[in-house]
Amino acid sequence: MNLPNLSEATTILKEQLGDIVKVSSDELFSASYDGLKVAGEVAACVQVEKPEEVGDVLKLASRFEIPVTTKGSGSSLTGGATPICGGWVLDLHKLDSLEVDENNRVARCGAGVIVSNLQKQAQEVGLFYPPDPSSKDFCTIGGNIACNAGGLRCVKYGVTRDYVLALSGFLASGEKVSWGRATRKFATAYNVRDLWIGSEGTLGVVTEVTLRLIEYPSNRSTFLAAFGNDQTALSAPLALSRLNLRPSILEYMDKWTINCLQDYVGEKVFEGVPASPMLLIELDGEESEVHRQSKLLQSWMKENALAYRSAESVGEAERLWAVRRQGSSAMKKLATTKLNEDIVVPLAKQIELVAFVEELRLEFDLKIGVFGHCGDGNLHVNFMYNEEDTEETERSVKALTKLMSTVISLGGAISGEHGVGLAKTPFVKEQFNQAEWDAMLSIKKCLDPKGILNPGKIFEVFKPWETKKLKVDLHWEK
Repeated sequence: MNLPNLSEATTILKEQLGDIVKVSSDELFSASYDGLKVAGEVAACVQVEKPEEVGDVLKLASRFEIPVTTKGSGSSLTGGATPICGGWVLDLHKLDSLEVDENNRVARCGAGVIVSNLQKQAQEVGLFYPPDPSSKDFCTIGGNIACNAGGLRCVKYGVTRDYVLALSGFLASGEKVSWGRATRKFATAYNVRDLWIGSEGTLGVVTEVTLRLIEYPSNRSTFLAAFGNDQTALSAPLALSRLNLRPSILEYMDKWTINCLQDYVGEKVFEGVPASPMLLIELDGEESEVHRQSKLLQSWMKENALAYRSAESVGEAERLWAVRRQGSSAMKKLATTKLNEDIVVPLAKQIELVAFVEELRLEFDLKIGVFGHCGDGNLHVNFMYNEEDTEETERSVKALTKLMSTVISLGGAISGEHGVGLAKTPFVKEQFNQAEWDAMLSIKKCLDPKGILNPGKIFEVFKPWETKKLKVDLHWEK
């Protein structure tokens, strides 16, 4: 991207903000990529320490029309925090102020707060922040807002948007704004707050947020079950609902994933049971209610599962959880590249989707595993391929394209919690009708008239498989 004013603007940036502007080669390289491991170009990385510094950066960026990409921990799997158009990176990880208000059941926090730190502090006073992405130990609240993150507990508790009461930040011009109110209800004209949630930093930069908290569920019961086929396993969301059961977690792993996992760890999940589709199920709430629901669930599993077991201790629960957590690690050993597509389909269409994935495996001779949040239809379809193998890469891209079209035809969405970023730009326009697309472009133009906020994302096509991935280990991978 040609940026004739970049050098002059960067010089002024350093003069105005001093040491928080990082320009060393190592610092710029670290700021140039995220979890997608595709590198952009960075002229400066600004590690802001106060919200008002964000406004200072944006005022200067707007004046010189410099692209600005916002970054938290860089855990985006879609390239949402990749500065693909160059310019400056706004690093918000030091905006980590956190206050839990026990009386009003809210948390006021900076965009750089780590999700698990918020959960721990809330739990200390008997409160609970439910959104629970698998990256919670390193991802930030700001990043969660950017892609409307969900996680394992969405089936019962909902996603990030359901807990954001108010937020503040800065427009592309550098003007400070506040959206929403720290109240339980808000029905006064347009709710502009929700526009920013899931906008991936393309409409403004969030610096502070007020989040709703709920009472901490003190009792949990965890189960792992194996099933004879996908149809039986994926009937669970609707079947359990009809039994008036509300699992807090309902996670699916297909037969292919389980087989891969068993090879990886060197033992069977259930002795005497061949690799089979499995469900990890967790109930939570008051002790009497968890006990009642556990009995109903076990009755259902006795009738429908090949085998199941329950956790009688925290340690046993962790061992059951390991089956779900290790699936992704096992897959990474199969090839150099892994694409995790977090698609969503209606609950009743999950069986059809998984059957279609099996067809893709056979048609394109690919390694594809499916696991994820079947309680809300958000399945993660994982493509493993070697990017050095041109022919295998081409087959993977063809299969991925067919998958996305099928997801849309089933009434689904190409992303449930990872966002569009760069990785899903080839497919995003197919998701929307023309009126929706035009409305989004109009909103973008209104709030970011010069197009400086996270450019290259959502609206412009980028094909990540045409770009060689960096050979780097992210700090959470080490």
